[in-house]
Amino acid sequence: MRIAILDDIHQIWSTTEGVARLRESADVTIFTKPFGEASALKGFDVLIANRERTRFDRELLEQLADAKIIVQTGNHANHLDFVAAKDCGINVGQASAGYSIGAAELAIGLTLAVSRQIPKLDTALRRSEWPVPSTPVLHGKTFGVIGLGRVGTHTANIARAFGMSVIAWSPHLDQQSAQAKNAEYRELDALLSEADVLSIHTALKPETLGLINAQRLSLMKPTAYLVNTARGPIVDEKSLVSALEQGIIAGAGLDVFDQEPLPKNHPLTRLPNVVLTPHIGWPTDDGYARFSASATEVILAYKDGQDFPKFDEH
Repeated sequence: MRIAILDDIHQIWSTTEGVARLRESADVTIFTKPFGEASALKGFDVLIANRERTRFDRELLEQLADAKIIVQTGNHANHLDFVAAKDCGINVGQASAGYSIGAAELAIGLTLAVSRQIPKLDTALRRSEWPVPSTPVLHGKTFGVIGLGRVGTHTANIARAFGMSVIAWSPHLDQQSAQAKNAEYRELDALLSEADVLSIHTALKPETLGLINAQRLSLMKPTAYLVNTARGPIVDEKSLVSALEQGIIAGAGLDVFDQEPLPKNHPLTRLPNVVLTPHIGWPTDDGYARFSASATEVILAYKDGQDFPKFDEH
């Protein structure tokens, strides 16, 4: 069996236990740069797709004559044409690797960075300035979670350790299920008006596209902060820029955007009350170890003719 691991931009896969296991019985090639032409993938039975960096459209899939299975890491596959894969006889396995602890921790990091003005003050000190603003603590404040799944729950647990109370909303959440995760359920508009920090962890679906729009931003406290480590389009970006410019909310910490990489001179980059990171919630040591282990299990199950996790979100 020949296996190609694509888009290892951080050059970490070769250090993982999963790859070591695969190399015991398979020929593994790791692409640390874009593979270029589809001919570079000739002869590979298995392709491990590193998140969503390679777009598997019909044109590419039809050129992968030797591929039997694509193992997609993560929980999203909007970049992959499932109909074309099926037409080409290519299986699509899912190496979800659980949930992103990195995204949960980053959400709290962004909350602290924007509320305590850490990047702004660091820059000032490097200019030999000495500003001493009064900034809010998290203790005693209310942490509002949109999407109380595994990442949202992990984030809420960290927030609770700071002494915050947690309220939550998601399309299928109710009071009982929220309380089972040590949170209080709120209707969405009530959550927005009550939260001191709004942290977004829901999936991007048609019903969550533009969920946080101008009207809903207007419900938030002028002292509140919005943090998004999920998907950019869940928040209407133009409305968010306007809300930040007008002081409708105090600030935002953002790891995801409508367009990535963020376009040059984007309005968000000019706002002093925003902390921006380049979608770094997922690439962590823990994340790669999980992806590698999960992908290995999928491949070994496939090799042995056993059932393996498949994407069912077409």
